[in-house]
Amino acid sequence: MTLVLASQSPRRRELLAQAGLGVSGFSFERVNPDIDETPLAGELPANYVARLAVEKAKAGLAMCGQIDTPVVLGSDTIVVLDGELLGKPLDEADARAMLASLSGRSHEVMTAVALTDGQRTLCDTVTTKVEFACLSEADIMAYVASGEPMDKAGAYGIQGLGGIFVEAINGSYSAVVGLPLVETRRLLAAFSLI
Repeated sequence: MTLVLASQSPRRRELLAQAGLGVSGFSFERVNPDIDETPLAGELPANYVARLAVEKAKAGLAMCGQIDTPVVLGSDTIVVLDGELLGKPLDEADARAMLASLSGRSHEVMTAVALTDGQRTLCDTVTTKVEFACLSEADIMAYVASGEPMDKAGAYGIQGLGGIFVEAINGSYSAVVGLPLVETRRLLAAFSLI
């Protein structure tokens, strides 16, 4: 079997390599599926993130025509504040508004990981509570000017400059980065990939 990561995220690529650490010959291919990420009417955040992970895995599988017996991993991460989804910012103003809303408050980061081989699909979702420090307008402006928030759910990256705003986490750090390592290893083992 060949493992395929349905993502171009460098963070997920690094974390997936880490999930197979110590396993001789562990390697994977990558594809970049394009799916509609619009939430369904009334869809709960946990259902939404799990659906996207599964859809990415299945769309990735459809792209694997030349790969012999692929197993595809899809993943998605969302930020939830007061029950509302905070996706990737649309522009700098949206990023500033998101960061201001997170300032001095707790929020949840949900990451789902799914594996499929076309015969069976397994999915797991991890929720981590993140506490943000109070941010000044200057903090927010400088961070947005760095460009880092623009491709991140909730407009920050804990593994980058945005990590200086995180006072505490309760849960999985790797899930906040983009791929929960413990759960990913379990799914890889379920497919006999490690």
